[in-house]
Amino acid sequence: MNAAELATLWTVFTVSLIVPGADFFCVVRESVAFGRRAGMLSALGVATALMIHTGYTVLGIGLLVSQSILLFNLIKWAGVAYLVFIGWKSLRSATIADADLSEPGLTDAKFRPAYRSFGIGFLTNLLNPKATLFFVALFTAIVSHQTPLAWQAGYGAILAACAAFWFTLVAVFFTTPAIRLGFVRFGHWFSRITGLIFIGLGIRLALQRAP
Repeated sequence: MNAAELATLWTVFTVSLIVPGADFFCVVRESVAFGRRAGMLSALGVATALMIHTGYTVLGIGLLVSQSILLFNLIKWAGVAYLVFIGWKSLRSATIADADLSEPGLTDAKFRPAYRSFGIGFLTNLLNPKATLFFVALFTAIVSHQTPLAWQAGYGAILAACAAFWFTLVAVFFTTPAIRLGFVRFGHWFSRITGLIFIGLGIRLALQRAP
């Protein structure tokens, strides 16, 4: 692999990764409400969606999406609907899941199916057209046309692994005893605030125009 290309990709991607967005709040919500296992699974879902973004970007489909107003709007409104749906469900929740804090973040009295935690992370990232635009711009600006597709796919795998690692750290942090206990004590406020955040993210996405 081209070390310079990879280093530049990794630097730009890492800076964008640590800025809180829909993915971050998704992992935080799953971690606090349902425990460390749920948070880690949602982190894995986000990373898997990133691999898909990389895949179609490398194949050139991402450029087609970024230049098609119809395709962009289809993805955008699907993303808007999903974010607002998550926010509405969170607002309707009376409190976060009742947790067994004898082993904070690891064991929960209310079981959360693995596919739901993975799926919410996966869809939150996949249905975000800004991720499409970001990867198309990132690879177009940094990766040479002469770079083999296998290497470009390798870049994507490394970036996805970095995302999985970062969001796993987020899940671990928010399920430490002191942090999670504080959220559990104010569970109804946590549900309402995260609900409003997701609805706000949906509205902001709705206002985004096609490039």
